[in-house]
Amino acid sequence: MLVELRNRQAFESGIVLVGTLAWAAWMNELGASVVAARTLDVDLAVRSMKLAVPLDFLESMRATTLPFHRMSGPHPAELATSVKLPGVQGLRVDVFAPGTRPGEAVRVRDLGWAAQSVPFYDWLLEAPEAGAVLAGGHCVPVRLPQAARFVWHKLYSSTQRRGFPEKAEKDRWQALLLAAVLAEQDSDQLVQALSEAPKRLLMPVRPLLPRLMSQAERHPALRDILSGLYRGA
Repeated sequence: MLVELRNRQAFESGIVLVGTLAWAAWMNELGASVVAARTLDVDLAVRSMKLAVPLDFLESMRATTLPFHRMSGPHPAELATSVKLPGVQGLRVDVFAPGTRPGEAVRVRDLGWAAQSVPFYDWLLEAPEAGAVLAGGHCVPVRLPQAARFVWHKLYSSTQRRGFPEKAEKDRWQALLLAAVLAEQDSDQLVQALSEAPKRLLMPVRPLLPRLMSQAERHPALRDILSGLYRGA
């Protein structure tokens, strides 16, 4: 599926890989050894597109020859933001975009599709960077959010997972692992991203600090950066 999007120049045109696959891609880029990331979801995001002609998202998914089907909401008139393969364990592909109302479906005209609105994605998706993902025996070039911004947004996301404590814990765990690697290799990235992060993004993260500081006990460089939240950085 990622290969098909690559062949259609979707990543060069504005599609950004997010979620667990993006996290794993960054960990690999930074040379960190982690347990293989297992996920039944592929998360894609779009801030703006640069296309000579529109890229039909559903047609692109079906061009893989895999039996992707449109996932409808509880009401037939609702815009679809996801496709899925059959079965409980079938791969699901979700599309996300910046917006102020979480989960609201917004049209992405260049994709002929819709995306789920996520707060502060305009900041997260600004100036994405090149990366690569292993998929089906292929090394697929993709675009990824800046790693340091990804850390702070994942911590924010963990506070918004109401009713899904296991997903919130996964977000925090991934954010801390990536942050620990960055703090050792290039702490300035984390400090700069923290200083640039919207204040409203950081507000719900601050109550997590006692837990985060405890979990980062073996990473003094990361603890120094996290303390910037105490100072209202």
